[in-house]
Amino acid sequence: MTINPFFKNKGPFKIEKLLKLSGIDNNENFVKSRILDIKDLSSATKDDITFFHSKKYEKAVSKTKAFFCITTENLKDYLPSHCNKVIVSNVLIATAKITKVFYPDSVTDDFDTTVQDISKTSFKKKVKFGKNVLIGKNVKIGKNCSIGHNSVIEKNVIIGNNCSIGSNVIIKNTIIKNNIYILDGCVIGKKGFGFFPDKEKNFRYPQIGVVIINDNSEIGCGSTIDRGSMSNTIIGKNTYLDNQVHIAHNVKIGDNCIIAGQVGFAGSSTLGNHVMIGGQAGISGHLKIGNNVQIGGGTGVINDIPDNSKVMGYPAKSLKDFIRENK
Repeated sequence: MTINPFFKNKGPFKIEKLLKLSGIDNNENFVKSRILDIKDLSSATKDDITFFHSKKYEKAVSKTKAFFCITTENLKDYLPSHCNKVIVSNVLIATAKITKVFYPDSVTDDFDTTVQDISKTSFKKKVKFGKNVLIGKNVKIGKNCSIGHNSVIEKNVIIGNNCSIGSNVIIKNTIIKNNIYILDGCVIGKKGFGFFPDKEKNFRYPQIGVVIINDNSEIGCGSTIDRGSMSNTIIGKNTYLDNQVHIAHNVKIGDNCIIAGQVGFAGSSTLGNHVMIGGQAGISGHLKIGNNVQIGGGTGVINDIPDNSKVMGYPAKSLKDFIRENK
């Protein structure tokens, strides 16, 4: 996990104060420990708190180094002995509340009040730009870049060399590597669709990750890429997205992938390298798509897909089976 360079961590907190600030009832007498951060199971260290809400992550929880873990009564026995158990009724809501204490600025996505016209910034001599281009604070732009009309590069963005940003684009909380094309109308780095029903209201989950777009990739017109919640949203090298593709928080897309128009990814799914997806396919959340996979247009993927597979239909099945059943 890349450390988020943008959202300020308000920690450390003593565990008792952290739980109190989060509104979490606690009957345990924990050791007087300070917690530096909240992280996922894999990246958490002995100074962090993590969360475990599904048996699907049994392997990851067995290897976690976290000193504290938010979990349920039914799942607590899966945790390693060194990990102190914070027992709650709803892991995801408790995790959201604790994350909000650490990163209060990550909950909302108000417009950036720090932006100013690019002609008034140090970028005016090094960037080719159109009309009404706005740039926020903590923005870095490399050599030989261009930005189209009416685009806004909000605070907390890093753009590498030889990048082309189209018109009517909004980018925030994003790291763009070299030789990237972001076409017209894209929105990149906004908060994801993360919330949990809590009695009579919905509790918004803080989104503390970033978007990372690696070298030689292209993002088609009108596409949206949400920043990560607990980890980062990542687009691999030499990966091309067609128009109107939506990528939700925490999605990881490998290298050399081709994704056609109007494909949608739910949160936390992972694609391997050399994956091809036809138009209007949908990928459910928390899935693993292997290397060299081909997914036909309009397919609904609701289960993991192994390497070197060709699938189509709903639910996704092997291409041979789909053709035989639809002769």
